[in-house]
Amino acid sequence: MHFSTPDYVIFALLLVASTCIGLFYALSGGRQRTTQEFLLADRSMSCLPVSLSLLATFQSAVAILGVPSEIYTYGTQYWFLGVSYFLGLLVPAHVFIPVFYRLRLTSAYEYLELRFNKTVRIMGTVTFIFQMTMNDWCGVNVIHVGVTGFDLWGAVLAMGLVCTLYTTLGGLKAVIWTDVFQTIVMFAGQLAVIIVGAHQAGGMGEVWRKAINGSRIASLDLNPDPTERHTFWTLGAGGVFLMLALYGVNQAQVQRYLSSRTEREAVMSCYVVFPCQQVVLCLGCLMGLVMFARYGEDSPLDKGYVKTNDQMVLYFVMDVFRDLPGLPGLFVACLFSGALSTISSAFNSLATVTMEDLIKPYCPAMTEAKATLLSKGLAFAYGLVCLAMAYTASHMGSVLQAALSIFGMVGGPLLGLFCLGMFFPWANSTGAIVGLVAGLVMAFWIGIGHFVSRMAVPTTLPPIINGTAMPLPSNMTTAVMTTAVMTTLITLITAKPKPTGVQALYNLSYLWYSAHNSTTVVIVGLIVSLLTGPMKEKDLTPGTVYPVLGNLLFFLPECYREILYCPKAIDTHPYQMARKESNGVSHPKEEEKTEETEREKDEDEETATPQPSCRLAHTLQETAL
Repeated sequence: MHFSTPDYVIFALLLVASTCIGLFYALSGGRQRTTQEFLLADRSMSCLPVSLSLLATFQSAVAILGVPSEIYTYGTQYWFLGVSYFLGLLVPAHVFIPVFYRLRLTSAYEYLELRFNKTVRIMGTVTFIFQMTMNDWCGVNVIHVGVTGFDLWGAVLAMGLVCTLYTTLGGLKAVIWTDVFQTIVMFAGQLAVIIVGAHQAGGMGEVWRKAINGSRIASLDLNPDPTERHTFWTLGAGGVFLMLALYGVNQAQVQRYLSSRTEREAVMSCYVVFPCQQVVLCLGCLMGLVMFARYGEDSPLDKGYVKTNDQMVLYFVMDVFRDLPGLPGLFVACLFSGALSTISSAFNSLATVTMEDLIKPYCPAMTEAKATLLSKGLAFAYGLVCLAMAYTASHMGSVLQAALSIFGMVGGPLLGLFCLGMFFPWANSTGAIVGLVAGLVMAFWIGIGHFVSRMAVPTTLPPIINGTAMPLPSNMTTAVMTTAVMTTLITLITAKPKPTGVQALYNLSYLWYSAHNSTTVVIVGLIVSLLTGPMKEKDLTPGTVYPVLGNLLFFLPECYREILYCPKAIDTHPYQMARKESNGVSHPKEEEKTEETEREKDEDEETATPQPSCRLAHTLQETAL
């Protein structure tokens, strides 16, 4: 089972088309002469390409190979992750996007300086760079093309160079439109595998019947134990925090929101990507069921045809398409499209945060031409770093779990940092720094402890206990009861003791990493802020706090809500971009207010109603102090 000439042609067409898109946007429009065009596509993108780019950024090669392998091995319990997409996209659409878009940011970490100080901004940027670099490593390491006869290093080198080329030349606009093209290729490749594989298995009805008989159709598991790898609560609730870390505060996604023409189109892109994510998840699950219908319990891994679970999908594709030249090339093009979309997004976002957060603040006199040239150089440099890391990559087991674990371990503390600043007005910079450090320490403590505990005790494939079974004839009732009793006894005898204490923390499901680590940042940050003196309302930069407490604590009297800095609503007009000087005073970046605005303000002051007595007393108390 090796590539034929049509397969190589289709794969080459993918790389050529991606390069041509980059060259087109490098030579058209403004020709990427400004950082605004190179990093934010001139804020001119419409809803559809942005939403498909958001989808492609997450629908990487890790998901294309990892989800079918997960379904084949453990069953369809993973499908319940789709429940988390609802809140995971609704909250960013109505909380994070309005705040980021109205502040007119380029980097999401500019927000941290506006809300706290420059130190917090730099710490957030460095944490993000580490997260995306590790994510790139996962994206490249997943390309195990040995079962296709494809030269691994030739494939990785071609992918890395093409990705670096169109990202460096065409900027964010080229990245978004290549994501659109690559998303179409991904859908086509997955659909081709499902259709041909199901036809060879005897149709979808036969696939479903074999999946039921093999206990691969999972029922609703409501076990609340957070140490269970996959349950409804782990996937549906823990997955929400994972989605928020990805679609709420991750620079690669925020950069796409900020490239939209209007705030409304940025919000609509979240709504459009929701059904697309459900379709993608269903395609991955169907591919895993078709794999099980073909191989059953005799997996290629057990027979020694492949070395890891994630190679099984490529082996399955080559097996199904062995008599259909061209289709293996289509699926490998689909796989590489997922890798290209993820890595190109990482290159562009890494270049953005490095330029905006680590270089520009210290080089304010840099010209626009030099800044644009340096941004392109950074994108190119990150491309070379990714290739160098690919050289050191080794087998990682389940790439799906590895990638999601990294997002939870590093993305969780970043999510907590943004939530601390956006939802709790009294949180100060000291609390943010200590909270972020505590979250990262907790994240790596649990992650490394989990890895060490897994290395110490060999893992075995857990039995599928939450599957539905086909009804059997009544004359086999005795046999069924006997089997059930024996199975129960064997389970009780061989069951491992439930982990307690620190060991229970090490056995925490990887989908709870983001929730646990973000909560750690918020709790520690609030405690430290209260101990060191909460931030005063007058020191807050306008537009950096979302009024979630004002909505949740609506039942409190007005005076108590004002003590807690609980505004009732968020300003619907675009905020003026503000910067903080060392004395804590906020200054708008744009032009000063007009005379008409000043006149309206004077009129409002003249007609203002007297303050409530509790607020007046609070003001007098502050003055006396």
